[in-house]
Amino acid sequence: MPILIGCSGWSYNDSFERGGWVKVFYPDAQTRKLQYYSQFFDTAEMDATFYEKFYMYMTKETFTAMTRGTPDNFQFSIKVPETVTHDKRLDVSKGAMALLGEFLEKISPLKSTNKLGAVLIQLPPSFTVKEFRNTEGFLERLPTGYDYAVEFRNPSWNTEGPWEMLKHYNIAAVMTDSPEPDRLQFLSEPITTAKHAFMRWHGRQVKPRYNYLYSREELKPWVDKVRQLSNETAVVRGYFNNHYGARAVVNAIEFKEMLGTVLSEKEKALLEHARNFFFEASRQSTLDRSLK
Repeated sequence: MPILIGCSGWSYNDSFERGGWVKVFYPDAQTRKLQYYSQFFDTAEMDATFYEKFYMYMTKETFTAMTRGTPDNFQFSIKVPETVTHDKRLDVSKGAMALLGEFLEKISPLKSTNKLGAVLIQLPPSFTVKEFRNTEGFLERLPTGYDYAVEFRNPSWNTEGPWEMLKHYNIAAVMTDSPEPDRLQFLSEPITTAKHAFMRWHGRQVKPRYNYLYSREELKPWVDKVRQLSNETAVVRGYFNNHYGARAVVNAIEFKEMLGTVLSEKEKALLEHARNFFFEASRQSTLDRSLK
């Protein structure tokens, strides 16, 4: 079954020194980013929809433009706005479902062009299993016809009840790789709760978060996990969220290769360029510290 690997986001306009992707991945700041990104990946996770400060300015045309700027087989997985998950905390009585309906209508150009991947419902770290009833009340009212995925971020969800609930509603439990202090290691174990699977690699560094480059040895156990889920589901979608300085790009391409994809010359050249860039940046940082 299809395995789609990409990055969490693509529009990182800053320089490498500020965590952006320019000069590491994008040739320059003027590069048409989504068009360039889609030359290397067939899927992307869009996180900007989560943040109200960005989402409030998005319209249907925003998503129509995204469909026009990508190949026919490209898929976007879209994160549900924070107003639904963090402000209303999935509480239907407080209007969470109405807000979700507005969101699904706004992103409908993706669905109508078969470019909508999964709909990611990321819960806040403070959202515990004590809010199980709110969660189930929300999930049972979800409109059909979408691949939903729920990301738990509190260790209290490490119990059997949530998995059975997600299976009942055909919703994927998001597998994650996170810093050890988060105490979310249980989410790294393969579990099939839907006809599709969803995973996110956040990196293993707490501060600064997402500024982490996985080694191949660290990624190796994930190869078997992804293959297992591929045998159990119709599609697996995975996104690297260690986005700082384009580290997600490097790990995503490396992981595709580890899964058996034969890299193009363009992808090989990008990996070599990025590794050299990281090496020079690290060497310069060490030199700067020694001169202080």
